[in-house]
Amino acid sequence: MALTHQQIKQKLRNEGKTLKQFAIERGFPVMQVYRVMNGTIKGTYGRGHEIAVALGLKNPEECK
Repeated sequence: MALTHQQIKQKLRNEGKTLKQFAIERGFPVMQVYRVMNGTIKGTYGRGHEIAVALGLKNPEECK
């Protein structure tokens, strides 16, 4: 099940992490992660899609 933006933010808060830390740990460009979270990048394909799946915005099972 995909998470909402608020649920992702809360999950990161519970883990004591920031979006920047998440991006660095996963090897994603920090600004691109922020753009996916803000909805500027929709995450329909490419790196944006990879970020959306890693964040939990998209369920990888539904994307096949």
